[in-house]
Amino acid sequence: MVTAQDFQGQKPAWCPGCGNFAILKTFNEAAAELGLEPHRFMLVSGIGQAAKFPHYTRGNTFNGLHGRALPIATGIRLANHEMPVIVTTGDGDCYGEGGNHLLAAMRRNLNIKLFVHDNQIYGLTKGQPSPTTGEGMVTKNMPLGVIAEQFNPMALAVAMDCSFAARSFSGDMEHLKGIMKEAIDHKGFALVDILQPCVSFNKVNTFEWYRQRVYRLESGYDPRDRQAAFGKALEWGDRIPLGVIYRRQRPLFEERLPMLAGTSLVHAGVFPGPKMEAALKEFF
Repeated sequence: MVTAQDFQGQKPAWCPGCGNFAILKTFNEAAAELGLEPHRFMLVSGIGQAAKFPHYTRGNTFNGLHGRALPIATGIRLANHEMPVIVTTGDGDCYGEGGNHLLAAMRRNLNIKLFVHDNQIYGLTKGQPSPTTGEGMVTKNMPLGVIAEQFNPMALAVAMDCSFAARSFSGDMEHLKGIMKEAIDHKGFALVDILQPCVSFNKVNTFEWYRQRVYRLESGYDPRDRQAAFGKALEWGDRIPLGVIYRRQRPLFEERLPMLAGTSLVHAGVFPGPKMEAALKEFF
């Protein structure tokens, strides 16, 4: 029987008190409770403090380029759509450099799970504003305050008809574990925005700041109601909702490709044929 200890990797090099520690511990517990053996799923990341996540766990991993985790995950998923594929990334890596890939992934509805460690700052490069940094916040390279409007990933997800869009908080590990398990079990693309305080470079959005504002969605809330989901997605400030903001069942991208609907590429075999053999001879 798999346990959380089975996922333990290298010793983390995050700052003491970083919200990433809670995310790592919660993920290991969620994966163990779902029976995901380390060798039976793929964990993909880009660049950043959050993207170091695969170093600190155990299993099949791919650490890619800045903002390019989703294209790699797409290739892996299309090659073997029997293997669960999970992407772990940060707000700068995913919403900044990788924003165009996020749009494509939501449109396609690949069966990929995206966990974004959203600390509202660039932590690895020492405190520049990210897309989710609040307007007016003073940072090292923005001494007069951020002048760009704050990016809202939940509103974008609802607008793009993302099949699963949720938010959680690293300071509420019980809630986070439940959301992670729901996302992994969901059939389709799942975006989980995890509010994760950066204790070194973000002195505004602290654990206490979040605890005064976050709340769990009411039991009667229906995430299938897209109009209501827009309302919740736009709620930010004095009150910040946690939970599954929006959910809808959509056909999977890999199921809509005729050559992949019946089997994964890893099981298809290689059949060159005369035309392929003739083409290959041109290179020799």
